[in-house]
Amino acid sequence: MDLELLLDVMGCKTRRNILDLLRDEPRFVSQISKELEVGQKAIIEHLRAMEEAGLLSSSFQKIERGRPRKYYDISQDVEFQIFISQGTIRIKVPGHEFQELQMLEERFLRGEDVSDDLKKLIKNYDQAKKHAEDLLMDLEKRKRALKIRSINLPVKYTP
Repeated sequence: MDLELLLDVMGCKTRRNILDLLRDEPRFVSQISKELEVGQKAIIEHLRAMEEAGLLSSSFQKIERGRPRKYYDISQDVEFQIFISQGTIRIKVPGHEFQELQMLEERFLRGEDVSDDLKKLIKNYDQAKKHAEDLLMDLEKRKRALKIRSINLPVKYTP
């Protein structure tokens, strides 16, 4: 799932309202339009964007009279966190670290040559691993230094 597209979708109140409606049950365009009091053309555009982002899926269901209706439903669970503080903005999507690999695998299964992209991804993973290992080493050094300092603190004896 493209994070930028996801943030774009979630930045729109109408789209959040649509997701809120679809939490309960699948619905078709005119139901959503009526409940939100938004025109059907606008709802269709919102639904299209949300389906492209991977948040929604659609399916046709037959009804007693008339042609089949296209129902929209939430396609998958999505979780992300936004952390904002002085000097830092961080967005975390659980499982996101392997999302690019999964997309490359899908492209490979469709017959595309993804070898250059895979090499680039492996290089990025190697750099991330090295950085994580360096951070871990620094953390362990700090722990050892704190332990040594706490052992060497003078003890004051009072009778």
